[in-house]
Amino acid sequence: MLFLVFELAGYRYALETRQLIEVLPLVNLKPLGKAPPGIAGLFDYHGLPVPAVDLSEVILGRAALRRISTRMVIVNYPGDDGAPRPLGLIAERATTTAQLDEAQFNQTGVSHGDTPYLGPVARDARGLIQWLIVSKLLPPAVRNVLFKH
Repeated sequence: MLFLVFELAGYRYALETRQLIEVLPLVNLKPLGKAPPGIAGLFDYHGLPVPAVDLSEVILGRAALRRISTRMVIVNYPGDDGAPRPLGLIAERATTTAQLDEAQFNQTGVSHGDTPYLGPVARDARGLIQWLIVSKLLPPAVRNVLFKH
C-alpha cells in the first residue's frame, strides 16, 4: 500500500493514499467561532466549504508550524450516511510517500482510549511509522457538527 508520510515533533505518521483526494500547499482558512479543539477552520475547495483539522493540534496540542512543507491534505471522510465528504488535514512535513505492506504494521499493545485514530506501527530503516486512521479521527460529536445535513 502507498502511504503519505508526515512528521510531527520528529515522529512519523502515515495516511493511506487511497483516501486522499489531493495534497495542496497550506491554504488560508476562515476561522470557526467556538470550534472544537483541532478544528482549524473552513476553506473553499472548488466552490465547496470544507472543514480543516490541524493534526498537530489534535495529536500534540499545538498548532501546526507554518513551513513550506506543511500541507493541506484533502481526504475522503466517511459520513454517517456512508457517503464520503471532503475533509482537509493540516499536516507538517507532508512531502514523502512510503510503500508499506499492511502486514508490516503491528498493534502497539497500548490502549488508545481518547486517540482511536492512532493505529498500528511499522518499522523501516528510519524507525517507526504510525498509521493514522482517518475514519476514526473525529469524535462523533465533532463529526456531527462539521457534517450536519
